[in-house]
Amino acid sequence: MSQEHELKVFAGPGNPELADAVVEWLGTPLGKMQYTQFADGENYVRFEESVRGADVYFLQPTCPPVDTNLVVLLEAIDALRRASAWRITPVIPYYGYARQEKKDAPREPITAKLIADIITAAGANRVMCMDLHADAIQGFFNIPVDHLTAVNLFNEYFARKVHERGGDFVVVSPDEGRVKKVRQVVQSLKLPLAVGYKHHPGHMVSEVTHLAGDVRDRIPIIVEDMIATGGSIIQAVDALLAHGCRPEIYIASTHGLFARDAVSKLCSRPEIAEIVITNSVPLPPEKRHPKIKVLSVAALFGEAIHRSNNNLSITSLFD
Repeated sequence: MSQEHELKVFAGPGNPELADAVVEWLGTPLGKMQYTQFADGENYVRFEESVRGADVYFLQPTCPPVDTNLVVLLEAIDALRRASAWRITPVIPYYGYARQEKKDAPREPITAKLIADIITAAGANRVMCMDLHADAIQGFFNIPVDHLTAVNLFNEYFARKVHERGGDFVVVSPDEGRVKKVRQVVQSLKLPLAVGYKHHPGHMVSEVTHLAGDVRDRIPIIVEDMIATGGSIIQAVDALLAHGCRPEIYIASTHGLFARDAVSKLCSRPEIAEIVITNSVPLPPEKRHPKIKVLSVAALFGEAIHRSNNNLSITSLFD
C-alpha cells in the first residue's frame, strides 16, 4: 500500500459480490457507506468513515438498472470529492451506454462521451474499466483510463478445452468491428479465424449477411464483449450452422447482461454447448443455468487496484 495515501475501497449496489471478492484478494476491509432510496426513487449515498487524503476506489458497474447505478456512481464521486479524498478512481467493470459511441444516424447523441464528461465533472481523477464496447471510449475521458481486459481468462479457459478436444476449433468474431480484439484469442490459441459481417437495417436490429472463413466440421468459439438480448449471438449461431460447423458452439463474452429472455433463448438451443462469461455484472439466481460458466475477474481488479495504489504498471498485467 502507498505509504503516503491510504488505500480505501468502497462499493455501490451494482455488484456487491464482486466487490467482496476484490477486497478479500486485496486483504483490506470494504469501506463503510450507506445507500438507500427515498420513497420517490431518488438515490442517497453517504460515506460513514473519513476519506480525507485517501486513495479511494469505488466499485460500481453501470449495468441494469443502468440509470440508477449510474446516478449512484456520480453521487459517490461527488461525495468523495467534497470529503477531500486525495484521488478518486471509479472502478466500472461494465460501462453502460458504451454502444452509443458514435452517431449512426442524424440527430443522435454520443452518449458514451456524455457519460465520460459527467463522470469527470463529478470529480473522478482516473477511471478503471473492463472490455469497453469500443476502445475509442478511452479517448472520451480527459483523465487517465485503465482499460482492463478479460481476454487472458478466456484464453486460459479455452486453451485447456482445445488441449482436451484437439485442434478442430475456430474462433469467430460475429462482427467485423471486433476482429482486432478477437485476434488476441486467435493468436493465443493458434486457431483459425472466421468473421461475420452484420447489417443494421434499423434501430436495435441487426442481421449477419455473410461469413468469411472456413468453419466446416469445426467447433466454433464465438467471442463477444457483451450479451444483451442474445439476438446477435443467435444470428451468428444460425450463420455458422448454415456454413457446416459442428453443432457444438461455445460463446465467450465478458459482460453477461442477459436482458429479457436471453438466457432461455440461448440455453434452449441444443447447438450451444456453453456460454462463458465473467462476473463483471451480477448474475441473479433466476438467470443461472448449467450451460453458463462464470469466470471471476476479482483477482484482475484486485491486482490493478494494488498496482495503481503503488504507482506500478498496469499494462504489464496483460503482457
